[in-house]
Amino acid sequence: MDERAGGLDPGGHLAATAGDCVHCGFCLPACPTYQLWGEEMDSPRGRIHLISQVLDGAPVSEKVTMHLDRCLGCMACVTACPSGVRYNELIEAARAWPEQAGSAAGPVQAGAPRSVRDRAVRAAIFATFPYPKRLRALSGPLRAAQRAGFDRLTQRGPLARYAPELAGSLRLAPRSPGRQGKLPARIPARGERRAVVGMLTGCVQQVFFPHVNAATARVLAAEGCDVIVPPGQGCCGALSLHAGRADEAARFAERTIAEFERAGVDAIVINSAGCGSAMKEYGAFFAHSANGEPGRLASRAAAFSGRVRDFSEFLADLYRDHGGPRAIRHELKAITAYHDACHLAHAQRIRQQPRDLLGGIPGLDLIEVGGGGACCGSAGIYNLVQPEAAAELGQRKAAAIRATRARLVVSANPGCSLQIAAAMAADGGDPVLVAHIAEVLDASFRGLPLSALGPSSA
Repeated sequence: MDERAGGLDPGGHLAATAGDCVHCGFCLPACPTYQLWGEEMDSPRGRIHLISQVLDGAPVSEKVTMHLDRCLGCMACVTACPSGVRYNELIEAARAWPEQAGSAAGPVQAGAPRSVRDRAVRAAIFATFPYPKRLRALSGPLRAAQRAGFDRLTQRGPLARYAPELAGSLRLAPRSPGRQGKLPARIPARGERRAVVGMLTGCVQQVFFPHVNAATARVLAAEGCDVIVPPGQGCCGALSLHAGRADEAARFAERTIAEFERAGVDAIVINSAGCGSAMKEYGAFFAHSANGEPGRLASRAAAFSGRVRDFSEFLADLYRDHGGPRAIRHELKAITAYHDACHLAHAQRIRQQPRDLLGGIPGLDLIEVGGGGACCGSAGIYNLVQPEAAAELGQRKAAAIRATRARLVVSANPGCSLQIAAAMAADGGDPVLVAHIAEVLDASFRGLPLSALGPSSA
């Protein structure tokens, strides 16, 4: 391994992880991009091969970057892999290489930098999405463009060809603004208190789905939890971490850790699968600094990650340890399809808990979606920077959902909700409600009809 590759992989951690791959091919049928194109280098084992070549001294060429960028990061391969290869660690590290390239970063410089256009698009995304105030300011013009019909015009013609990211933004942005007042810093438990939990409000969730945050807080309070909403919290760093922007992710993560440490809570409950996955990775992320030694935040990050729980995971544990559900469930009649968000099912291995929660609602008929839980194409910023592939995956997901004849689709991730809603709206079929699991539970607790789900129910 030459000096440059050593800078990319201090301590040889990545090389050892890549060496765990035995190239058996079990990942191939699980990989959405391999299913789309049938290209070996667009499979997990193909990308591991490319990563190994770079670690052996090969440059990060334009072709290598293209295949790394085409990966959704859905982690279906991690679930499928019989050898336990930690592909998530490999792809997150490798995605940092084009970001570092051309930055005069000494031995870490890995090859040709991204194109000016690609860098500009990514800079615009990361200057906006992790910052709720900026994203909220952008959402107004997006909705105005939708009302003027520009979202339909941009799906065809020159704009779709030359500005696909803008076309994707117009297609994905929710048409109804998420109206909801700011959550108080503390929402008291109803009845005897069973836990004190912190709640992440998120970035996209806070702007586009504030009603989901409100429903989450109501459900947790109804089940006996004091809910603490730290006012100084911001982005958790998930989008940055999964896109290879490690320094940016570290800054967001450090702030998040500090805010919730001050809150003094038993657990940190997350209602966004991508955020929860990233926050559970903080310990591993800070375990290796630039020189391969544990970072200064390593112990604090590990302790923090140990307290992070997905919304469904937390409720399942609460019921198990504290006497079962407390809130009364009212009937909510609906044929319901549950979508496995990739960063919940694959990255966090949480599959049964959401199904158990939905199964406890009287009248709700839960139907499995075909396709083996394949990615919907959202994948963080993927549907903005790879809009054509994302749209095709969205169409496949919409077709699988249509086959269930469901009236309600339930997800646990805001990006998935946006992607699925856009795909269902585009296929010309009957309208289908797309809601978060917290909204569905909240409606059942409050005795609301199915029609109340969505922004207007908050």
